[in-house]
Amino acid sequence: MSTTSAFTFLSGGVSCAATHYRATSDAGLDGDGRGSAGRPVVVLAHGLAGTQDSGLAPFAEAFAAAGLDAVTFDYRGFGASAGEPRQTVSVAGQVADLAAAVDAAKALDGVDPARVVLWGISLGGGHVVSVAADRADVAAVVSVVPLVDGIAAARLAVRHHRPAQLLAATGRGMVSAARRRTGRGQVLVPVVARPGEVGALTLPGAYEDYLSIAGPTWRNEVAAEVTMELGGRAPAKDAARIRVPWLVQIADADRSAPPHAAAKAASAGRAEVRHYPADHFDLFPGKPWHDAAVRHAVAFLTRHLSLELARA
Repeated sequence: MSTTSAFTFLSGGVSCAATHYRATSDAGLDGDGRGSAGRPVVVLAHGLAGTQDSGLAPFAEAFAAAGLDAVTFDYRGFGASAGEPRQTVSVAGQVADLAAAVDAAKALDGVDPARVVLWGISLGGGHVVSVAADRADVAAVVSVVPLVDGIAAARLAVRHHRPAQLLAATGRGMVSAARRRTGRGQVLVPVVARPGEVGALTLPGAYEDYLSIAGPTWRNEVAAEVTMELGGRAPAKDAARIRVPWLVQIADADRSAPPHAAAKAASAGRAEVRHYPADHFDLFPGKPWHDAAVRHAVAFLTRHLSLELARA
């Protein structure tokens, strides 16, 4: 098991909690055998309302075992990070948090600042696209079941929810946004709930799937305007600007993050694509396709990071 240490970094003046997983092996990352300035580091970005203690550790440990350092963190307003209002998803804020996490990871002892990897899952799988497109210091990118097109996700939701559910969710979001603007406090709804109940994710199985990875700092609540916030999310537009190796891992039966939108973005960004006969949560820890997804990501990064080192 990797040695871990907690640390904090600032994003927009707010203290964000993070964890550094140190590599336990250098297997496959020595290229032609010459030394380097340090180890590669993978910065992991979670999905909707996710906290770093909720399902990210198995991914980080796998990267550490393959010879890469890893960093997990909490977005501001979630988990152990500071920030108000709590449990509110701001896409712009989370993208800024990820960029700040990259800066912090580059400064860690033993890390090679020229070999930073962005890894994101679900909503975070789109965040890594936006950050990588705007930075020249990223060596590779991995997007797992990524949400890259909010409009496409809304269309997919129409197929799996009753119109009354969607209208009610929109109404709650509008009320929450109005209350927050006037200082009266936002409306919170469960992140996950069972079908027919109020929640941001209410597909059959979502409640059980999310709670199976939930850690001690995770809270099953999120500001109701999250549906409006995600509707305008479109990191797919940034895909063509990615100039580094990019792996996109798509669950072909995904009911939350449209697989066709991920495939389209991957094509625009000339990404390597892996397909899995799975739903959204099936690549998470404890699920049928988790081990395969991890193996493929490790193989991808080992190959590309070793090649980059050999060229140095």
